[in-house]
Amino acid sequence: MKKIIAFAGSNSSTSINHKLVEFVVSEIKGHDIRIINLVNYAMPMYSEDEEKNGFPGMAMGLNQEISEADALIISVNEHNGSWSAFFKNIIDWLSRLDRNFLEGKKILLMSTSPGKRGGLSSLEFGKNVLPRFGAEIVESFSFPSFYDNFSVESNTVTDETLLLGLNEVLSTFAHQI
Repeated sequence: MKKIIAFAGSNSSTSINHKLVEFVVSEIKGHDIRIINLVNYAMPMYSEDEEKNGFPGMAMGLNQEISEADALIISVNEHNGSWSAFFKNIIDWLSRLDRNFLEGKKILLMSTSPGKRGGLSSLEFGKNVLPRFGAEIVESFSFPSFYDNFSVESNTVTDETLLLGLNEVLSTFAHQI
């Protein structure tokens, strides 16, 4: 049984990426999985001036949690073709605290959006950036047109083809970790 931390890169109280994380976690069996909400890890906007004041306790706490996990499930939101400033700020703090804060971590990287591309630009950005910090992206999945393909009320994927693809990704991820 592996220890997995799951979270969305969004600070929205109605985050569809968080909803996707909750669904995915419900589908993975046989592992110790904990969903965290990054909003609970408040950090000032990163700057060299802020860093001179020391690292935020929340950054050190999150770094510790990540270091104790075997794998991560991350669903990144997309703002103007990239990560949200909120998520980028967290990554900035973590990478300044420990350049290789994701060393040895196997990652399932996902994204979703209301649009047909499903946050694909943000997903691709993450696939390029996270390995710089030691991450091993073992699987990725872009979930398009969230509101057309997911029922928030029943917490289910409504498109059978998407569900099959997602289940295949989850199976591969579970075997890789």
